[in-house]
Amino acid sequence: MRSSRLLILASVGFMVGACSTQPPWVAEAETPATTPKQPVHSTRPPTVSAPRVATTQEHSYRLDAGDRVRVIVSGQDSLSNAYDVDTTGSIAIPTVGAVPARGLNTVQLSSAIARRLKQANVRDPQVAVQVETYRPFSIRGDVANPGQYPYVNNMTTETAIAIAGGLKSHADKKSVTISNGDPDAAPSASPPDSAVHPGDTVTVTEEQ
Repeated sequence: MRSSRLLILASVGFMVGACSTQPPWVAEAETPATTPKQPVHSTRPPTVSAPRVATTQEHSYRLDAGDRVRVIVSGQDSLSNAYDVDTTGSIAIPTVGAVPARGLNTVQLSSAIARRLKQANVRDPQVAVQVETYRPFSIRGDVANPGQYPYVNNMTTETAIAIAGGLKSHADKKSVTISNGDPDAAPSASPPDSAVHPGDTVTVTEEQ
């Protein structure tokens, strides 16, 4: 009798324990997935390249024969073109004829062209002028190939001599002068890093 009672108690205990244990096939609750963040679209407007503006050198540079300029007239394609400054110091533009350019910078020339266009009944002309090709420089004296050469930006006496083929064997490296074509201005002695401008003449003398 006692053994039957113990068997019953053991069976009840096993059933209670089984009910309190989570079945192995019941999965744990999954963690809710995190909602991915939506990309943030910038409201900043796209970068736009600024239009080309004339350089300081163009503003200060004085035009003369041998220069080539590009003239842009808004809305007038037949007038927008490249023009050479001729030996008289002028540029010949259709409709308005010869416009003096010698001694003017690009801003002054654009104003002069606009005035002439107004006189030719062009309404509110918008004119821009840029230097397309600078007039050549000259080099003479004791260099391998003296002559006239196209101007190169940021030119010095050293680069000018190199363009002319270098110094001759008896050339005096310390006796180099630059003249700017002004008859009233004396040539100035120039070290190798001296600036050479369009239209200048570089002279190299022979060593004494």
